[in-house]
Amino acid sequence: MSAACLFNAGSPALADTVTLPDMLIGVTQGFLEFTVEDYLATSQTQGRYEIQVNQLDPRLRMPMCDKELTATLESPARPLGRVTVKVRCDGASPWTVFVPAQVKLFRDIVTTTRPLKRTGIIEPQDVTLRERDISLINQGFLTSVDQAIGQKLTRPMVADQIITLVHLEQAEVVRKGDQVVITARSGTLSVRMPGEALSNGGMSEQIRVKNLNSQRVIKAQVTAPGQVEVSM
Repeated sequence: MSAACLFNAGSPALADTVTLPDMLIGVTQGFLEFTVEDYLATSQTQGRYEIQVNQLDPRLRMPMCDKELTATLESPARPLGRVTVKVRCDGASPWTVFVPAQVKLFRDIVTTTRPLKRTGIIEPQDVTLRERDISLINQGFLTSVDQAIGQKLTRPMVADQIITLVHLEQAEVVRKGDQVVITARSGTLSVRMPGEALSNGGMSEQIRVKNLNSQRVIKAQVTAPGQVEVSM
C-alpha cells in the first residue's frame, strides 16, 4: 500500500527539542488504524482487528521535525501480520525510523470439532465456525461450513484445527464402473437412459460415461451419486 499519512509531531512541552519513542509509536498506531480500516473497506473484508506496535529503544531521540511526519507501509503489501512502518521527517534535519508492529485480523472461519482421519468425508458435525486470527494464514481458509461438508480430507486433522483448501479435495460421488442414470436435457424435455461410468468424478465434474443403450461414450456432468447429466 503506497498511501502515506501526515502527522503533526508538534507539542508545546517538546517544542524545539526531540521526538520521543512514544510519539513515534503513536504516529505508527494512528497510521495503521487508518490503513487497516481502508484495507478492510476496499477488500470488503469482515472482521475485527488488533494493532500492537513494538516498543522502541527508550533512549531513541530524533530532532524535532519542523514539518509533519510522513508514515508509509514499508512491508508487506497488505497491512496484516508482522508489518514495518516507515516514519520519516522531511524537514531541515531529515531522518527516518522503521517501526515494527503486528496487526491481527479476527474472522469466523471453519475449524474441526474433533480429530478426523485422512480420506474421510467431512460431515456437518465435524466442522464449526470459530473466531481465529487469519493474519498469518497463507493458504485459503473457509468462511462457511458448506464449503467443507462433503469434501474429502487429504491429511489427518486434530480437534479445533483450521481447515484450509490444502486439506481438501473433491469427494468422488461416482466411481469408474458404477452404473449411473444418464439424464439428457433439452429445454423442458428430459430423457433418461442407463450408463456406465468410465472414470471417477466429484460433484459437478465432467466424466466419461458409456450409454448402455447406444454403446456410445459421452461426457456428462455428475449431479448426484449415480446421476449424470448431458445437454442435448
